[in-house]
Amino acid sequence: MLLALYSCALFLVLVVGLPYWLLRMLLSGKYREGLSQRLGRVPQRLRPRPGQARNPTIWVHAVSVGEVLAAGSLIQELGLRAPELRVLVSTTTRTGQATARERLGEERVFYFPLDFAWILRRYLTALRPALLVLVETEFWPRLLVQCGRSGIPVVVVNGRISDRSFHRYLRLRFLWKRILRNLTLVLAQSERDVTRLRAIGVPPERVSYGGNLKFDVRAVENAAVTGALRAHLPKGARVLVCGSTMEGEEEILIDAFREIAKVNRKLVMILAPRRPERFDRVAEMLRKRNQRHVRRSRWMSHPAKLKPGTVVLLDSIGELASLYSLASLAFVGGSLAPGVGGHNPLEPAQFGIPIVMGPHYENFRDIVDRLIQAEALKIAHRETLIPMLSMLLHDEELAALLGVRAMEVFDSQAGATARAASAILRLLGEKSGTENTEADRSPGRSSGSSAATREPDSQPKGAR
Repeated sequence: MLLALYSCALFLVLVVGLPYWLLRMLLSGKYREGLSQRLGRVPQRLRPRPGQARNPTIWVHAVSVGEVLAAGSLIQELGLRAPELRVLVSTTTRTGQATARERLGEERVFYFPLDFAWILRRYLTALRPALLVLVETEFWPRLLVQCGRSGIPVVVVNGRISDRSFHRYLRLRFLWKRILRNLTLVLAQSERDVTRLRAIGVPPERVSYGGNLKFDVRAVENAAVTGALRAHLPKGARVLVCGSTMEGEEEILIDAFREIAKVNRKLVMILAPRRPERFDRVAEMLRKRNQRHVRRSRWMSHPAKLKPGTVVLLDSIGELASLYSLASLAFVGGSLAPGVGGHNPLEPAQFGIPIVMGPHYENFRDIVDRLIQAEALKIAHRETLIPMLSMLLHDEELAALLGVRAMEVFDSQAGATARAASAILRLLGEKSGTENTEADRSPGRSSGSSAATREPDSQPKGAR
């Protein structure tokens, strides 16, 4: 009954929002791409070919770019340990889809379907996953229940519950408890997340500390744009990289840069808005302020020496992590104003770069708290941002010390990927052993039967 109400509510939301979605499709095409996949059309390339039919399939769902990067390391680890596995990856956002296709190959990537039973059944029947892996907290009720009914184990890696989400989950714990019992294993980012996941209804024995996969994600330092900028920076330049910035932050950062550049005559800023649809708006903002700037997309076609006081607008996806390697100082965005929750400070930390963030970092609370405790990151409010950036750009010794400590924190927390891969393979082994035992006792089934060849909608022994 509750699931039926949920499905009706989801349908009503889609119907009421239809004019908005149609307008966005017409104006930007943002939701047009992958629409048929979201509505249940399973791409033919995802269906197992005859030679693949006996290899277990793992379906990994990663919402956007950050989750895709974390999942990429896990997928690579699984491929090294169990090359026979067939791993498919779904994403929700267009940027996540582009990153996944570039890094993992288009043949295994697709858009996550809408959370309706009839759509999910089509995907589960076509893909025949032996196991579903959710990166972070993608708790879609119909998906979890459908996997439970089909006997498909569900593993959550990098599990976390933000401050804001925690209270929402708690208010509806009586509902979530029934849904979250379909989770087989949850590997949480921190001990705080372990406690919260148990509090919202995940069976306590199924939750354990796994660490943060993002500590194992290392950027490719020699990306093309990174090498080009390194060769064309002013001699002795100091570089301020402002990454993953959100609406309302760019104005503050541009004004801060202009002020600091009056004293620091060799300063260059790399400005990287979080969302691609805002690239043009930020470019217009720079133009209206008469701020000298270049757009990465145009500059890379004819690279030229950059002048001090220039802002490089990074209007591309997937290159920011690499560009942090050029930084004298990094500001990690989404943290100056409430509501966003900050972005990932590990990207500059891996290069030993001193980091500044705003006070709103609840999405990465555990990571930021670790960095703060290690005296490896500084928090600045809007009114203290200019003095903080100026001080760290001037005091190179203190900045270098912050960077060294940040790298030490990054290195000390590695290992979550290996733990997650071991847990997944152990589950697959247990599932395969159980099914083979069932097959030995069941007439008409061969002993080679596996999760990859079983119809997902069947009800194996013990399935809810």
